[in-house]
Amino acid sequence: MAGFDNFHDFATHYADLTSAGAFPAAFTADIASAQLSIVEQPTSADMPDDQQARACVEQMTRDLFTLLAETRLAALAPRIAWGMVNSFHKVAQQLAAQEDDAARALGDLARISDPSEIHAAQVEDSQRLCQSLHEAMAAIECMRDHAAEVYRVETGRPWSATGGSRTSRALTASQIEARDFLAARAQQRREAHAPSGPLVVVSGGGNWTEVDAIWNRLDLIHARIPAMVLATTAQQKGADMIAMRWAAARGVPSVSFRLDRRHGNRAAFKRNEQLVNLRPIEAIICEGSGIQANLAQRCRAAGVPVTIFRHSDFAGDRGKEVT
Repeated sequence: MAGFDNFHDFATHYADLTSAGAFPAAFTADIASAQLSIVEQPTSADMPDDQQARACVEQMTRDLFTLLAETRLAALAPRIAWGMVNSFHKVAQQLAAQEDDAARALGDLARISDPSEIHAAQVEDSQRLCQSLHEAMAAIECMRDHAAEVYRVETGRPWSATGGSRTSRALTASQIEARDFLAARAQQRREAHAPSGPLVVVSGGGNWTEVDAIWNRLDLIHARIPAMVLATTAQQKGADMIAMRWAAARGVPSVSFRLDRRHGNRAAFKRNEQLVNLRPIEAIICEGSGIQANLAQRCRAAGVPVTIFRHSDFAGDRGKEVT
């Protein structure tokens, strides 16, 4: 990708990234003082400026692609950029593990009935540590998600981690009771890993190339149901990848349902059964194999509206909707 002549061009290029709006909340100091380990003293220092944080993430990627553009190393830019996003992801995972430990310690303290000032101070210190880690994790995840969006714009592919789930959260409450904090944290994690919005399923063959058909149909569904969650059958090409790119571009949560190999040759059909049992509100199925035919049959039997696209439809660029 060619470089930009000035910062205005660069800022305009990334102005529509859906992750940009998350920075003010993620970089707000919601607790009076913070500490990221028990050996550190609490600090009342400010959080980084949210707009500077956003600009920093964008500039790192801009400079990389600008440097390597139209050179013999240009093909390496996506690989290096993937690693940059992954660095944020790894730090977020480390913070998540630390937060888990801190939350367990806080839970143990919260279950003790001790009216002493010493115990109250221990609870306060433990909660500050837990909330501080949560706050830091929200900021790092925000930077990771924005870096992933920049990666998507530059490469045309959504960024995905090699291991573990990619979820994001932001701390919205401060100075709350320990039990309430833990309950809210558990609910937040459940929602991050299993979004509760209306589910729209997309599945198709790995050789599917009709991008507009899928994007236009998903745009129509999204206009009706803004809170939708996209579910795909986790292929890294074809219809599933097209749908995942749409979700990344529109800021829609997506869930990839991978095969459970324990089911052997029945794994794909078991996955179809699982998807239909989640009661999707609509399905888009592009011509593929018997797996897609089985999913369409199951959806129709369950009363799920199905839009079917076949290769033969595209001369006319249309889909056949079956309800």
